[in-house]
Amino acid sequence: MNGVEYPLWVWTAFFVTVLVALFVDIGIVNRKAHVPSRKQTLAWSIVWVSLALSFNVFVYYVVTDIAGPAVGLFKAKEFFTGYLIELSLSIDNLFVFLLIFSYFAVPKQFQHRVLFWGIMGALIMRMVMIFAGAELVERFHWILYFFGVFLIYTGIKMFSDDEAGFNPEESRLVSLVTRYIRIKKEYVGNKFVIIEDGKRVGTLLLLVLIVVELSDVIFAVDSIPAIFGITTDRFIVYTSNIFAILGLRTFFFLLADMADRFHYLRYGLAFVLSFIGVKMLLPLVAETGVYLAGEGSHSSIALLMHNYLEGVYKQQVINISLSVVAGTIFLSVILSLIFPVKHQEEASEPSETLNEAE
Repeated sequence: MNGVEYPLWVWTAFFVTVLVALFVDIGIVNRKAHVPSRKQTLAWSIVWVSLALSFNVFVYYVVTDIAGPAVGLFKAKEFFTGYLIELSLSIDNLFVFLLIFSYFAVPKQFQHRVLFWGIMGALIMRMVMIFAGAELVERFHWILYFFGVFLIYTGIKMFSDDEAGFNPEESRLVSLVTRYIRIKKEYVGNKFVIIEDGKRVGTLLLLVLIVVELSDVIFAVDSIPAIFGITTDRFIVYTSNIFAILGLRTFFFLLADMADRFHYLRYGLAFVLSFIGVKMLLPLVAETGVYLAGEGSHSSIALLMHNYLEGVYKQQVINISLSVVAGTIFLSVILSLIFPVKHQEEASEPSETLNEAE
């Protein structure tokens, strides 16, 4: 059911929707950098989620018109499952952004600007990485098995790691950037680059932006294989990914005051990644089982594996995937609220890393 040919106007409708949404958000509502109120962030969070769900309905009707209602419902479930996964992983990544902003003591009124350009860069990088990944999967189908193993490894690592995985004091990203780019150790308004002694010099805000962008590339290494575990349809992969990214800046400010409340989300995501990784390896297991049982075998297990490879259970598989992903994320949030954890944040200064770099 991945072989749906989407007309050019469908892609055009998607990009127009994204550009209009960004124009309204950036060009009208948030034209001036400011710290949005909780009421504003809540309202815009609802807007971004509603926009994604509306596009999900659009996908259903478009595919239904092309290939029938059964395929339309299947693709709508793929989009929704992919959106949930990418949104959850993105929200988990926002906690790392909070750590970055806290470490570099970024004034709240400048965080808006960093997040805007960070998300714009992410949109472009995700497009390149997704289409490159889709091309690789199409040419070398076995790479899905590599993705599966990688996701299982990532999930296990997330279970065992206590921290989010980014420590600015020890990060090689910071030392790498400051080695090749001259950085001024202070903020100069909301500027990324200034002229000093006739030379272009990056401000501390530029360093923060670069670290955020590079961090997003690292995050994409986890999230993109995860969505390929749901579908290899590049339209579904890209659109669900982008809709999850679009509202990140709003979600950041919404979650800024309650980051510690969702401490079980990380473990839920670890389980989801491991589950998807196992799901990606199932075809290899089924192929091996059919081979060992013999092509002419009529045993129930051999028949089950053969039917799985033929796509007989595709509807059931996507239903199970959607239920596991949604149920795990929901349970993680509920458990986090029921069993809060006491956490003490220690503020640190960015000066040591920068001084070492100069």
